[in-house]
Amino acid sequence: MGYRKAVAEEQQHHETTAFPAEKPDPRSPLRSLKKRSASWSDVWLKNTTSLKHVILAMQLGSPKDCRLKPLNKNLIPNFENVDRTAQLSDQLLMKILLQLPEPDRKPSSLVCKRWLNLQGRLVRSLKVKDWNFLESGRRVFEEDCDLIPGEVVDRGLSELGSGCPNLKKLLVIGASELGLLGVAEECPTLQELELHKCNDNLLRGIAACENLQVLKLVANVDGLYSSVVSDIGLTILAQGCTRLVKLELSGCEGSFDGIKAIGQCCQMLEELTLCDHRMDGGWLAALSYCENLKTLRFQSCKKIEPIPGPEEYLGACPALERLHLQKCQLRDKKSVRALFMVCAAAREIVFQDCWGLENDMFRLASICRRVTFLSLKGCSVLTTEVLESLILSWKELESLKVVSCKNIKDKDISPTLSTIFSTLKELKWRPDTKSLLPSSIVGTSMGKKGSRFFRKSRDLKFLFEDQNVLLDLIHR
Repeated sequence: MGYRKAVAEEQQHHETTAFPAEKPDPRSPLRSLKKRSASWSDVWLKNTTSLKHVILAMQLGSPKDCRLKPLNKNLIPNFENVDRTAQLSDQLLMKILLQLPEPDRKPSSLVCKRWLNLQGRLVRSLKVKDWNFLESGRRVFEEDCDLIPGEVVDRGLSELGSGCPNLKKLLVIGASELGLLGVAEECPTLQELELHKCNDNLLRGIAACENLQVLKLVANVDGLYSSVVSDIGLTILAQGCTRLVKLELSGCEGSFDGIKAIGQCCQMLEELTLCDHRMDGGWLAALSYCENLKTLRFQSCKKIEPIPGPEEYLGACPALERLHLQKCQLRDKKSVRALFMVCAAAREIVFQDCWGLENDMFRLASICRRVTFLSLKGCSVLTTEVLESLILSWKELESLKVVSCKNIKDKDISPTLSTIFSTLKELKWRPDTKSLLPSSIVGTSMGKKGSRFFRKSRDLKFLFEDQNVLLDLIHR
């Protein structure tokens, strides 16, 4: 009796805890009957959720299904989006990009930002058309980079001097005073020297180069290094290198005193080139001390003379023959006038790609009355009218070159100007790509056979880009 009671209690416990019984249907006629206890088979068949999970697990774990159905998913999630080049170093990736043809390098920079930055390192030449981009600060330079320590350069100069005592030409970057002194002592015949990253202390070393004739000093270069050459260095240079014939100062500072010292001590100086100079106001007046100076050249200068000063203090260079300005910014009319006054004796004037050269400023060139050669290239603001007025004032003009000056038109050439063209010994007329001089002088006597302008005693040359036009003009 006690055993039956225990079994009944156990069955009731299973019904209430593990597997609760299903509620009877009130419409069923058997609801009044005694409720039958649930068996394990009933529980298994009615619990379909668990059955579905078991069947799904059996299908996934079946080796037969794995052989029949190919795997469509990669073992690594999002494998298509993984950058496989991330493990490569920049140097190795640059070597790979260098092997690509030139047309394929530019599209490769669109892959990602890293490739775009590496593409910038591979650029060897660049044409800038938007100056606002340069001023935006998006350029990246590493300033004051020491590729080789100065001690290593000095040891190399010492070995070079002892091994090559007859050295005549040398270019040095980042040397010191002691290194140059060693070269000067070991190479007494040194004639040409180019110094980059130069400063005042370094110039003490070249004072021993007594036979030096050609010297180029590069001090301050924007974005690379910022050395300083001032009046102190220029004075040391002038007192030590008295036989200089050619001198180029790039990124150098200074003033009236430094240029005056060069003019007084270097009396054999014939050519002076100033590239991106940082001279103080009033330095231009010191050029009159360079009595034998024949060529004065300005390159990439943002200014010519900050403060010209009174004109009575501006003396002319008596022996000057050539004045060249290349890629300079001519901002101030007074400084340009002071320049022409100092170069009043010039016989050759060249303007090439100078920004700011307008008609009123160009008219000041009439101060130079002995001009025999004029070259204009990339002067897009100048007009034919101002050019004609200057040519009429230069009675000794023999050669004229006009290239890429879009406001100088063939249709504006007057008969008087075309007559002057016929008397020139050398003429190159290409103000724009469509310019052809013969079509603009139809109706004049120039170019006719038997004309008085084609005498044998005169050497008339028209340097056209198209030689067929030249032959047609001569045989017409």
